[in-house]
Amino acid sequence: MSHNNQKKIAVINDFSGYGRCSVAVELPIISAMKLQCCVVPTSIFSNHSGYEDFFFDDYTDKMHRYIEQWKKLDLRFEGIATGFLGSVKQIEIVSEFINEFKNVDTQVVIDPVIGDDGVAYSTYTDEMCREMKKLVSYANIITPNLTEACMLTDTVYKESMSRDEIEVMLKKLSDLGPEKIVVTGMKQGKYLTDAIYENHKIHFLKNLKIGKERAGTGDVFAAIIAADAVNGVGFKTSVMRATEFIRKCIVRSIELDIPKEDGICFEEYLTTLK
Repeated sequence: MSHNNQKKIAVINDFSGYGRCSVAVELPIISAMKLQCCVVPTSIFSNHSGYEDFFFDDYTDKMHRYIEQWKKLDLRFEGIATGFLGSVKQIEIVSEFINEFKNVDTQVVIDPVIGDDGVAYSTYTDEMCREMKKLVSYANIITPNLTEACMLTDTVYKESMSRDEIEVMLKKLSDLGPEKIVVTGMKQGKYLTDAIYENHKIHFLKNLKIGKERAGTGDVFAAIIAADAVNGVGFKTSVMRATEFIRKCIVRSIELDIPKEDGICFEEYLTTLK
């Protein structure tokens, strides 16, 4: 009996019961895109840390035993996607997971969740940043924001960077290992720009900024990118699809007066994903 008759993506991320981020958005999106989503939890939140108060349970010490059961089942994955990792130990476990489960056809998508607006998250240390650079070397695709791209390449952060500066940074990111890169949500006045690197070519996609920043949009974006990669969708097309999907969800969230910490009401358009 084989457990590998359907395409699967292993998602390694935290789980928030409320707030539409991490696994809570990745699992339904990947499932809607006709792939089995298999979750390795890194921690459990009642609601994500963007709220004033929350319950939190670290899952690090349980991850090895959890993953061992998957080895016994001889699971194979066409995709592996990672999100927020809370410690050096978790990064090490994810590296081991990729080494164990990745094969020549596996698409590894790493969202290097390190920081935003030029500042590392409070949980991130210099050692974790160094280990994240090593983890990125396993990736086929990475989806950093501008802050994370700067930190991974030791580039001085500027909110507004020239195209030449962005191109230099993208090439430095590709030198770390990934074949495909998208630096997301770079602010340019009323616009947000995504910079795409693939096959030594660089493309810029510019979109009008809508509303305020919302929780979980990076997880929605990464989930669509990962599912499309496994489904054989072209990378630039996938970035455009993910961006448009998030745009529609933000507009609808504003219409429904959804608080920004509650994320985007992706459920309204989930059936449009294929």
